[in-house]
Amino acid sequence: MAIFTINMEAKLISSTQNPLIKKVLLLKEKSRERRKSGLFVVEGQREIELAQKGGYNLQTLFFCPEIMGSSSIDVFTKATDPEIVQVSESVYGKIAHRATTEGILGLVQSKNHGLDQISFTNKTPLVLVAEAPEKPGNIGALLRTADAAAVDAVLIANPKSDLYSPNIIRSSVGCLFTNQIGVGTTDEIIDFLRTNQIKIYCAALSASKNYVDCDFKAASGLVMGTEATGLTETWLQNSDQNIIIPMQGEIDSMNVSVSAAILIFEAKRQRGF
Repeated sequence: MAIFTINMEAKLISSTQNPLIKKVLLLKEKSRERRKSGLFVVEGQREIELAQKGGYNLQTLFFCPEIMGSSSIDVFTKATDPEIVQVSESVYGKIAHRATTEGILGLVQSKNHGLDQISFTNKTPLVLVAEAPEKPGNIGALLRTADAAAVDAVLIANPKSDLYSPNIIRSSVGCLFTNQIGVGTTDEIIDFLRTNQIKIYCAALSASKNYVDCDFKAASGLVMGTEATGLTETWLQNSDQNIIIPMQGEIDSMNVSVSAAILIFEAKRQRGF
């Protein structure tokens, strides 16, 4: 039998035609609706816990007791006081993006990802910069890599995808919430790096130095472009040093998240992890 902490005012919804359920579906499907409302959908116990740990405000918590089993919702209601809504299995099946999300889903308030929100406690920050990433899977993988290496910030220049897309949240396995993320134009991010005296290392094929021959112990920004076109000329003109991962096969590039992982962990190795 499931264990619950249920507010006496908690709603019970068993119809997919309920306005609140329709709102959840809109937030899942439409980035415009997410921007307009400042809300997005998070599924799964681990993801919601990571969001709350990352300072995100849980506004509404949906749970399905038949799916949750012996789990408790106590952990999600201690820090904040979200609206609690119980839903039937059929309704949860409609609003859930995945079948394996433990019967729990939340509406969470988005954050301001302006560069002015980024701060460093490390005197020699290690920053990952991604220019114009588009594929949610790549963005999610980059965020997972950044979390694994505990980089100081992830900066996204000229984003092509909504950060709060369910596909990015899912592919990042919640690492969207564990990283310090800033968003801006290429020019704004270059200015930010210069202002913070962070050296710019651009992953590029031309005029490049082998990445293992570079010193990443000082404040460093590792800048990744798209797999299709690489970095724009603006980045290359402002690069302190272009870097390259030597390729020994027939192709001249790897998946952007794989390349980023190689560079980031070389920097971490030099810093003694």
